[in-house]
Amino acid sequence: MIAKKMVKFVEGSSVTRAMFEEGKKMAAKYGAENVYDFSLGNPSVEPPKQVKEAIIDVLENDSPNFVHGYMNNSGYEEVREKIAQSINKRFDTKFSQKNIIMTVGAAGGLNVALKTLLDPGDEVIAFAPYFGEYNNYVANFDGVMVVVPADIPNFQLDLDTFAQKITPKTKAVIVNNPNNPSGVVYSEATIKKLAAILEEKQKEFGTAIYLIADEPYRELAYDGVVVPYLTKYYANTIVGYSYSKSLSLPGERIGYLVIPDEVDDFENVLAAANVANRILGFVNAPSLLQLAVSKCLDATTDVEAYDANRRLLYDALTKYGFECAKPEGAFYLWVKAKEDDAAFVAKAKEFNILMVPGSAFACPGYVRIAYCVDHEMIKRSLPAFEKLAKCYEV
Repeated sequence: MIAKKMVKFVEGSSVTRAMFEEGKKMAAKYGAENVYDFSLGNPSVEPPKQVKEAIIDVLENDSPNFVHGYMNNSGYEEVREKIAQSINKRFDTKFSQKNIIMTVGAAGGLNVALKTLLDPGDEVIAFAPYFGEYNNYVANFDGVMVVVPADIPNFQLDLDTFAQKITPKTKAVIVNNPNNPSGVVYSEATIKKLAAILEEKQKEFGTAIYLIADEPYRELAYDGVVVPYLTKYYANTIVGYSYSKSLSLPGERIGYLVIPDEVDDFENVLAAANVANRILGFVNAPSLLQLAVSKCLDATTDVEAYDANRRLLYDALTKYGFECAKPEGAFYLWVKAKEDDAAFVAKAKEFNILMVPGSAFACPGYVRIAYCVDHEMIKRSLPAFEKLAKCYEV
C-alpha cells in the first residue's frame, strides 16, 4: 500500500498532464492534424542554434571525466560565476558564484528552497491564479498553502488581501512573474508595494518572510514590458530560474537559484540549500547542461514566434466573443469560460480543442490556453473555436 500522503497526491494529480495524455489519445484516434492541443506549456520553438553548438563543443573539447562527473552540489564554480556575472550585467546586481546554486529546473529549485525554509505548519502564500504544482511542492514539506484570491478581471496582485493573509506563521511568498497561467506581468510599482508590505510585516511579527521569485518566463515579455528583478526591491528574496522556456529546453531540467548575501541567515540558508539539493535526490544539476548553458547565456528563444501566436489567437478569440486577459508575458492566454470551467473544457473537447480548467490554478471560471504551439495549428484551430463560441450564442 502506498503512503497516505501519496494517495492525496495521486488523487490530485496534474490536470494539465492529464489533458496532455488525453491529447495523445485523441491524436491517434482523429489524426494529429485534427486535434488542437493547447494543454501543456511545452515550447514549440526550437532551441537557439548556440545551444546545440555549445553541447557539441563541450563533448568534443572537455575531458569526459569533467563533463560527466560529480562536482560541488551547487554546480561547477566557473558556470555559476558566469551566470552571476550575466545577471549582474543585465540587472545591475552584485552576485558572485557563491550566490548561485544550479538546480534541476525551476521546479527542482523551488523544492530545494522550500525544503530549506519550511518547518511543518509554516505558511506559504501564493496569488491566484498560480501554477497548481505549488500546492504539491508546499505539501512535500508539510507546509500550509495560503491563497490570495484572484483580482478579477485584471489578475494583478491583490495586495490589500495579501496583507491580511500574512501571519506569524508566514515563512514564504511565491511570485511568478510573468505569470502562468494569466500571462500578466507585475509592474515595478506593484513589486515595490509588495516589498513594503513584507518589510512592515517582518517588523510587526519579528520574523523572516522569504519572497520566492519563480521566473521561468522572464525572457518572454511583449510590447516592451519590463519584468522587475525582485532582489533589487526586497532583501529576503530567493530567485528560481529555468532555461526551459528561455532556451526551449524543458526536458533537459536545468536552472538555478539565486540566494543573495542580504537574505536573512544567509550562511545557513545557503548551506541548507546545498544539502537540500543533495538529499532530495538531485545531487547536482545535469553536468553537461550546466557547461552548455554557460556558453550561451546571451542566446534567447524566438520570442517573435510566440508573439505572433499571441496576437493571432487573442485577436481571433476576442472577435468570436470570448473575454481574454491580454497577455504581456509567458505564452498562455487566460480566457473566461462560458460556463463552469470543467464543463466548458468538456464542451471544447467536442471540437477537439484541449485546454486546462482554471480551477487547476485556484481560479475557477477561466481556462488556460497554451499558445506555445505551431502557428499553423492555431490557424487550423480557429474554425473550431468559432464553432465553440456559437454554442453559447443566445
